[in-house]
Formats: sequence, C-alpha cells, structure tokens
Amino acid sequence: MPSLVARTNVRVRYAETDQMGVVYYANYFVWMEVARVAYCREAGFEYRDMEREDGAFLAVTEAHCRYRRPARFGDRIDLSCWVTESRSRTVRFAYRMRRGDELLAEGKTLHTVTDASGRMMRLPERYRRFFPRTR
Repeated sequence: MPSLVARTNVRVRYAETDQMGVVYYANYFVWMEVARVAYCREAGFEYRDMEREDGAFLAVTEAHCRYRRPARFGDRIDLSCWVTESRSRTVRFAYRMRRGDELLAEGKTLHTVTDASGRMMRLPERYRRFFPRTR
C-alpha cells in the first residue's frame, strides 16, 4: 500500500456533462490533475512552488483512464491519488474516482520532469522525499 494517498472531491458541474447529462470523458483527466495537486499539498509542498522556485515541471507524457460507470451532473466525486513509481526524471501516479462506494473510473499518468523550455531534467533534490523511489 502506498505511504500517502491523497483524497479530495469535486462536484460535477453542468458544463462538464454532455447532452445526455453524462460527464464528458476528458473531464476525468482534469479531475486527475485536481487529485495530483492535492497529493502534492498533502505531501508537504505546493506544486506551483516547484515550478516558480525551482523551474521544475511535471509534464504529462502518458495518460490512461478506464471508465467503469458514468458520472452525472450534481454528483459528488471522491478522488484518490498516489505515487506508484518514481525515478530521478519521472513520476507515475494512480487515481480512483468514486461516487460513494461506487467505482466510476481508474487512471494513471506518467510525468517527465522538465525545465520551463521542456527539456528533461532531474527532480530537484528537495522534492525527492515527496515521491517514494521505487527503482
């Protein structure tokens, strides 16, 4: 089990749904970002500070989502996020999106650490403790 699982929630806005009242698939990736920012905060730092103060960005290089059940306008969606792997230049996150006990979707993303120009760089030393190294 991961050492830190960040939890937060969102309420589905009307603008996030399609004509049938079902959440448009791409919004799940937005929710993953919400969960990832919550992970950073719970780990002990603000993601924006990593960008502003250290010039380190976590660029999404892979993203996957498996949809199980539809979310609808007004639903409260519980988001969970944790790190599954980190290396000197990459971090993998996993996500679960639930409505109560009901699993709506699961996702994962791979991030490459880059500078402001998009060149790969090592994760700054002071942030390594926030992302458990697995390899």
